[in-house]
Amino acid sequence: MPDRQESPQDTRPTLGVRLQSVAFWTFLVLSSFALFPLCLIVWLLTLPFDRKGVVLHKLTCFWASLYTWLNPVWRVTLRGLQHFRRGVTYVITSNHQSLLDILVLFRLFRHFKWVAKIEVFRIPIVGWNMSLNRYIALRRGDAASIGTMLEKCRKTLASGSSIMMFPEGSRSKNGKLRPFKHGAFTLAKELGVSVLPIVLRGTGRALPKAGLVLQGRHTISVEVLPEIKPEDFPEGPAPLLAEKVRGLFCRALGEA
Repeated sequence: MPDRQESPQDTRPTLGVRLQSVAFWTFLVLSSFALFPLCLIVWLLTLPFDRKGVVLHKLTCFWASLYTWLNPVWRVTLRGLQHFRRGVTYVITSNHQSLLDILVLFRLFRHFKWVAKIEVFRIPIVGWNMSLNRYIALRRGDAASIGTMLEKCRKTLASGSSIMMFPEGSRSKNGKLRPFKHGAFTLAKELGVSVLPIVLRGTGRALPKAGLVLQGRHTISVEVLPEIKPEDFPEGPAPLLAEKVRGLFCRALGEA
């Protein structure tokens, strides 16, 4: 007899998982309403003396970290944090699997400016706080927006703030590493700034790209790899550096 085909009902999330997801997103919305006014006050009080927005970013790290600290089904581990040296300016690159990547990367509690798609900036409260932090918006596929983004990144790096980018451009659908765009690596070569690779594991299983339902108990890891200094960049154009860094990610993720 042929194998029994699994019905769609067999793979549906259980009622418990659905209720847990509802509780998570409800808490996220309610806590955002509560914490944004605090961020606004901190922004106003620190604006005269904290030109980089370090204090506001730290508060944003705390806000984002609440959702992994308090969620009993996620265990987040940080490794290699010693490679992320305080006071050093980096072009930070990470693989991208899930909406959770952003929350998890805030657990680093290091100073940087996000480069994110412009649609995120349009989300009430979350987007407002991103603007207060002077994170950098990008309209994907728009050459003018890409040029503006790169110029803002240059100024941000020159001012002493690191930037955080997903060189894949968008989340992976199947967990496999996508090709890297070379914008981050163009910036690193132009300004002579080290590249800091950060490898995420487990976020794509905890919250896949399609849907908002949490997928039960998972271990999530954040691994900071050793920085690649300008003197170690390959000679030639930025895509060669992009391929070198992507190779590091492939080996770390077991895709080499």
